[in-house]
Amino acid sequence: MPWSLKEIRDAIPSHLFIRDTVRGLMYLARDLLLAAAAWSLATYIDPFFKQVHIAELLTPVGAEVARWAACWWFQGLIFTGIWVIGHECGHGAFSDHKIVNDVIGFITHTFLWTPYFSWKISHHRHHSNHASMERDEVYVPKTRSDLGLKKEGHPELDYDEILGDTPIYTLYMLIRQQVLAFPAYLLFNVSGQKTYPKWTNHFDPNSILFTKAQRNVVILSNIGIAFMLWAVSYSSSVWGASEVIKYYGIPWLEVSHWFIMITYLHHTDPILPHYRGKEWNFQRGAAATVDRPILGWQGRFFLHDVAHFHVIHHFFPKMPFYHGPEATEHLKAFIGDYYASSDVPAFVALWNSYNKCQFVEDEGDILFYRDKKGRALRRPADKYRVNTKYE
Repeated sequence: MPWSLKEIRDAIPSHLFIRDTVRGLMYLARDLLLAAAAWSLATYIDPFFKQVHIAELLTPVGAEVARWAACWWFQGLIFTGIWVIGHECGHGAFSDHKIVNDVIGFITHTFLWTPYFSWKISHHRHHSNHASMERDEVYVPKTRSDLGLKKEGHPELDYDEILGDTPIYTLYMLIRQQVLAFPAYLLFNVSGQKTYPKWTNHFDPNSILFTKAQRNVVILSNIGIAFMLWAVSYSSSVWGASEVIKYYGIPWLEVSHWFIMITYLHHTDPILPHYRGKEWNFQRGAAATVDRPILGWQGRFFLHDVAHFHVIHHFFPKMPFYHGPEATEHLKAFIGDYYASSDVPAFVALWNSYNKCQFVEDEGDILFYRDKKGRALRRPADKYRVNTKYE
C-alpha cells in the first residue's frame, strides 16, 4: 500500500472524525429502551400462549419454541447493540471525554460479561498490530507446523488424516466456536497470540497482556464480573434460574454468537493476507479485513453498522460508528482495490471461511490461508513467494 496513514486520513472529510457525546447517548438510550420494551413484552408470552385457543393451534413443541424464538432473536440483537456501544467506548469513539467513555463502557460491558478495561487493553493492541503474525492479539492463523502437517510434496503428507472432518463434525465444531469462543479467548487465550505463556488470560492482573500500570483497572474489571456473578446468582434465587435463563441468559449467548461471528468474518477470509516481519505496517494490517452486510437492515439498525463498515474502523478506530457509511465511501474511492468487501450471505460465508481458512505456511512474509487440501485462493506476488515444496 503506497500511502501513509496521514494521506489516507486527509482523503476523508474532517467532520467525520468528530465525536458527538449527545448523539452517542441517544443511541444508548434507544438501545436501553428497546431492551426494556422487549423484556416487558416477554412477560406476556407465557400467559398469551397458555390460552386454550392459541395452544390448540400449535403442537406442544411448536408452542414452546414459537413463544420465545422471536423474543430471543431481537433481544439478542439489542443486547449486541449495547455491547457495540461499550466497544465504541473502549476505543474512545463514543465521546471526547475519557470519563464518559470509561463509565459507560464499564457498565455496558460488565452487564454483558466482558471485563471492560482488560479487553480494552488487548483489543487496542489487536488494532495496533492487526494481521501481524508476531504481534496480533486474536484470530492469529495456525501454521502448517502448528497442525503437524508435512511440507507440500512430502511423501507422508496426508491432509485428510488431519483436516478431513465430516460435515456433521465440522458443523459441531463451528457451533462450539460460536457459543464458546469469546469466553475461551478471555479465559484461555484461545485463538490469541501463540507466543504468550500457556495460562495467559484476561483476568490475571499479572498477565503478560498487561503492564504494571494497568494492574488496577484489570482488578476493577474483575470486580465488575464478580458483581455479575452475584447479581445472576441472586436473581436466580429470587425469580428462579429458568426465568433468568429465558430473560437474560439466552440473549447473552446470542451476544457471544453475534460478536464472534461478525469479528471472525471480518478477519478470516481466503482473500485476506497476513504478514510477517518487515512486510507488515499499520495500513496493510488495517486493510486486511472485510466489510460484510451481515443481517441487512437489522445489522445496520440493531448492531450500529459494526459489520457493514469495519474496514474504516480498523483504519480509524476513534471514528464514531455513525460516520462509518460516509467515511467508507471516501476510503473506497482513495484506496481502490485495497478495500475488501463481500456480499456472500453471512452463514454461507461462515461455513466457507471455516472450511477454507485452515492454516498458513511456516515460511514467507506475505501469507494467505490454505484449505483442507492445502490450496490457497490467493498467493503473494512472485517477488514475495517462497518455495514451500518438500526437498
